[in-house]
Order: sequence, then C-alpha cells, then structure tokens
Amino acid sequence: MNEPGPPSVIAEETSIQIHPSAVVDPRAELDYGVVVGPGAVIGPEVQIGAKSWIGPHVVLDGRVIMGKNNRVFPGACLGMEPQDLKYRGAATEVVIGDNNTIRECVTINRATYEGEQTKIGDLNLLMAYCHLGHNCELGNGIVMSNGIQVAGHVVIEDRAVIGGCLGIHQFVHVGTLAMVGGMTRVDRDVPPYCLVEGHPGRLRGLNKVGLRRNGFDKNIDGQFQQLQEIWSLLFRSEHVVAKSLELAKKETLMPAANNLCNFVQASIQKGRRGLMPVNSGSG
Repeated sequence: MNEPGPPSVIAEETSIQIHPSAVVDPRAELDYGVVVGPGAVIGPEVQIGAKSWIGPHVVLDGRVIMGKNNRVFPGACLGMEPQDLKYRGAATEVVIGDNNTIRECVTINRATYEGEQTKIGDLNLLMAYCHLGHNCELGNGIVMSNGIQVAGHVVIEDRAVIGGCLGIHQFVHVGTLAMVGGMTRVDRDVPPYCLVEGHPGRLRGLNKVGLRRNGFDKNIDGQFQQLQEIWSLLFRSEHVVAKSLELAKKETLMPAANNLCNFVQASIQKGRRGLMPVNSGSG
C-alpha cells in the first residue's frame, strides 16, 4: 500500500490553521484558509472571512465581522468595548471589509448604542499603533500612517492619506483623496481633494500629487482645471463660502468639483464641525 503523500497546496489553502496556543471560541466562525497565529484570542461572536491571517497575540472580541483576505498583525485588538462613558453593554459591531492590512497594536473599538457599527471598507492600510474610536466609518483604499488617534464618529472617505502621529477630533469628516500631513491637528472637516497641514491645521490647497496619481489630468477632461477654479472660488475669493457655493452651482460642474461643493455645503451646516481654515499663504 502506498504511503500518503504530503498535503496538496489546495488543501493547505482551504484548511483552517489554528496554532495550538491560540484560544478560539468554538462558536466563532472561521471561513476556509484562515490562519490564526500563536497566542491569539478570538471570541464567540467573531466571524472571519476566507484566507485571512490573524497574527500572534491578536485579540478579536465582541461582535467582529471581517471579510476575506485581511491581514491583522501582532498585538492588534479589534472589537473591544468603546471607550465611551455612555456605553452600557449594548450589542454593537465592528464590520471590516476585504483585503485590509491592520498592522501592529492597532485598536478598533465597536460602536456605542444598540445596532450601531464601527465600519471599515476594503483595501485599507492602518499602520502600527493607530486607534479607531467608536462609530468611526472608513471607506476604501485609505492609508493611515503610524500613531494616528481617531476619536468617535469620524468619517474618512475613499483614498484619503493621513500622515503619522496626529489626532482627529470626534465627528470630523475627511473627504476623498484628501491628504493630511503628519502631526497636523485635525479638529474640523477636511474637504475632498485638499491638502491640510500644520498645528493648528490649515487648508493649504489641492492635493495635486494625489490627484495626479489617481488619474486627474487637466489635459484629458478638464476636471483638474475646473477643480482648481472651484477651489479658488470657495477658499480664495472675496466671497463668504455660502455665496461662493451659490456662484459655483450656477456652473456645469464635473463630478470632482460637484463633490467638493457638496462636501463643503454639508460641512457648513449646523451640527457639523465646520471646515478647516485656509492658510493665508495658500495659492
């Protein structure tokens, strides 16, 4: 009789691998190809999507629903109770999409009130020692550098890039393709496509490098040129922002400029944090 050969690559990719020193509650749901490293702790309400890697000494607690192909590095703690004095034990969640990289010692807290979520989309990179507070919402393709502390109810839109060693005030919105420089104090909304830097933070202009890297080219469809014109109207003209918005809306706006106007209009409404002030030397 032939001796059994080594397991096939397919079998290795589809099996679930749990290190003997990991503590995984039998009620947790692990999809095929999940790897759980030594010393990891996974609670009973956790769901982990296919081919995700849970590194050494990671803690997944509470209701954590994670998609496929995620990588969670050593020491990260996801789904813990919110650091919110209003929390009274409600059944809340952390929901994470696909293809995210969550580096060492990242903490992501679940939401505060019954039925609420802290939500993260797809293809995000959260570098070491980032913290996401309760009820935060991240889009897709975001890069957050080391040591970013994000308070509760913050919204960060797609493809934003956040520099390291900074704090983001609760209820702040950061727009798509925005760039926030390292060590900036972010206490108000950051409009999409814009560059913010300083302590206190100031709006410096458009995120031209980020826009170019993401396909905005004024020689092709004119979006970049119009975006620059609308930015100047909103933030560098003699008009107040509300009047500038009124003038901008009279034009035929392409998607980027229209998105910028809609964000600014929402940001100046009652109940929002308002916009980052403009640096007096911005162009």
